Amino acid sequence: MINLLKILQKNLVYVIPVSMICGLVGGGYLFNAKPLKQFIIPITFVMIYPMMVTLNVKSILKGGDSKLQLVTQFINFVIVPIIVYTIGKIFFTGEAEKFGLWAVGLFLIGVLPASGMTISWTGFAQGNKEAATKMLVFGLIIGAVAAPVYTKVFMGTNVDVDMLHMFQQICIFVFVPLIAGLLTQKYLVKKHGKKVWAEKYKPNFPPFSALGVAMIAFVAMSLKAKNIIENPGDIVVILIPLLVFYLLSYVLLTLLGKMLFARGDAIAMVFGVVMRDLSIALAIAMTAFKEQGMTIALLIAMAYVIQIQSAAWYIKLVPRIFGPVVKRGIDE
Repeated sequence: MINLLKILQKNLVYVIPVSMICGLVGGGYLFNAKPLKQFIIPITFVMIYPMMVTLNVKSILKGGDSKLQLVTQFINFVIVPIIVYTIGKIFFTGEAEKFGLWAVGLFLIGVLPASGMTISWTGFAQGNKEAATKMLVFGLIIGAVAAPVYTKVFMGTNVDVDMLHMFQQICIFVFVPLIAGLLTQKYLVKKHGKKVWAEKYKPNFPPFSALGVAMIAFVAMSLKAKNIIENPGDIVVILIPLLVFYLLSYVLLTLLGKMLFARGDAIAMVFGVVMRDLSIALAIAMTAFKEQGMTIALLIAMAYVIQIQSAAWYIKLVPRIFGPVVKRGIDE
């Protein structure tokens, strides 16, 4: 089974669109999708827990990259929220409720940064993985506190935001898997040693996360399938602002990276910002906003396709943008 999951992980760029199409067909024509909503929390745990198990928490305590971390989190929690809020105001101008809810979905993407894929994509591009790990952990902690407040302040006119309930949901989807993951890692290292942990157990966790992503994409599309079939133009309306957001992000981060940081750090910053935590954003949308959450979740589900596809293409451009790898110890 693990080999099958590893194949799924390597082909996630194709698996997610297929999962969404299956959800669209299934929820639209073959079955009643409403019962699937009860699986959102367990599926989300399947997505997030494997990422947390493999975190190298000790790397967070190492210094030497304060400027990189500060710039990345400034972009994550100041620049990006302003960008997504502005894009939402420009593109989602209709009077129907769905436009305001899509703006909320875009904003959630903007205030919940740094998914576990940050580390993976940074590694694929031969960037600074330790710096990427720090970005992930810092982003999770800051985002858990900032997201409810930001959403209430910026999106309170679009949707009813219960900050306490939203914070509780974030704790469920961030801190519970984080604690469980770290305890699992500690147990396996203590029982089998660091070498066996790194070579045998650690590589087997991320593929389960890929399975969770495919499952949540299927569920999200299934739950909104009938609405999409009745209003196919909604997909185009959603995709355009998402494309604008990711394009702006890549251009801005590439320019800043080349100006401010060495190759490995610049790559870590790009993926530390662009790889938004869509898993948690989707889970929050589908649990913290009641029935309105399904409409919000549609935009976030579509973001999966663009985020992964764009990252795959950007990887191919990395050698041209930042040059070849120069081995300089741990940075590279």
